[in-house]
Amino acid sequence: MIEKNILVQNKEVKAYLIGIANQKTTYVKAKEYLDELAFLAETANVKSVGNFIQNLDRPHRATYVGTGKLQEISDKAKENEIEFLIFDDELSPMQLKNIEKETGLKVLDRSSLILYIFSLHAQSAQAKLQVELAQNQYMLPRLTRLWTHLERQRGGTGTRGGAGEKEIETDRRILRDRISLLKKELEKIGKQNDERNKNRGAQVRVALVGYTNVGKSTIMNQLTKSDVLVENKLFATLDTTVRKVVLEHTPFLLSDTVGFIRKLPHHLVECFKSTLSEAKDSDILLHVVDVSHPQFEDHIRVVSETLRSVGIENKKIIMVFNKSDLLPQDQRDVLEKTWFAHEHGTTVFISATQRWNIDELRNILLENVRATFKTKYPTIQPEWELYQWEEGEEI
Repeated sequence: MIEKNILVQNKEVKAYLIGIANQKTTYVKAKEYLDELAFLAETANVKSVGNFIQNLDRPHRATYVGTGKLQEISDKAKENEIEFLIFDDELSPMQLKNIEKETGLKVLDRSSLILYIFSLHAQSAQAKLQVELAQNQYMLPRLTRLWTHLERQRGGTGTRGGAGEKEIETDRRILRDRISLLKKELEKIGKQNDERNKNRGAQVRVALVGYTNVGKSTIMNQLTKSDVLVENKLFATLDTTVRKVVLEHTPFLLSDTVGFIRKLPHHLVECFKSTLSEAKDSDILLHVVDVSHPQFEDHIRVVSETLRSVGIENKKIIMVFNKSDLLPQDQRDVLEKTWFAHEHGTTVFISATQRWNIDELRNILLENVRATFKTKYPTIQPEWELYQWEEGEEI
């Protein structure tokens, strides 16, 4: 496992952020990616004090930015007592090794930074197992440059593999065995979750999805009158929370899910499929968007592509444009009246923190839940008044 306290210190550590610009990723977009990387770093208690964007058609095979640029970065880092270099893409094992050797600094890439943040925020047994699985899959090809070795116990001639086996081969075998065990444990939890879902009976399920830090948890609290953790940090919560909600005597299940982000490592998406099972099993998706963000359309694309990649398609989607109070009235009017608002079907503009238009969101949700129930359970008479759930009760 990546050493959990690598960044946890009494003082905030400083880092340079490094990315690449080319025809595919313009300088402006590369700068936006680094702004997001800076927010990730801040979540990990790392202060970004400078950015470097190198113009290259493709990342340098050995050093990502090229030898000359790496030397420039290294010299400035030493002058300013910088401790970390954080790269906006996933580095190969060779790149990691070469960069650390040439600069003498600690190096993180986007994947390892996200994994570190996930390790800090995982609370449930399932989330912890998923994070450990992703970490081990990330580390497997990088064992030659780990900050710390795997903990293991070895005896004498009775150890598996024999006395002549190389340490790296033993480490790889330990990791593969651990990965296999973690997958089995997660599969077991997945089956338990499936059984629990069967016992929920004839209920409509609604899931909140969206880019990270768009206000899903705040909306969850507004709709359920509960107290889900809300922080201005990326990936503040990893565990899916499911609560019973009653709107005008109409019950349904509402779940909050982990936020998505650009350049999310594939192995992390894969291992979190089980966390997103609530979204996959849902009947309605509330796709929450921070409409005040200059790149909100790109965020919509990232979320849609990520959902498709984990097999979540053909769902009823309600687009919830949050933080609308931060938009000038003329911009909000244009969005509400133009093709964008209508292109995505059912749309509502709200401000969760200011409780602006929350009643409209509730009405739209209520209408869709009732319609979905009648379609999904045509033989069941929806006698809403018979349901006496306590709103906000976690299940």
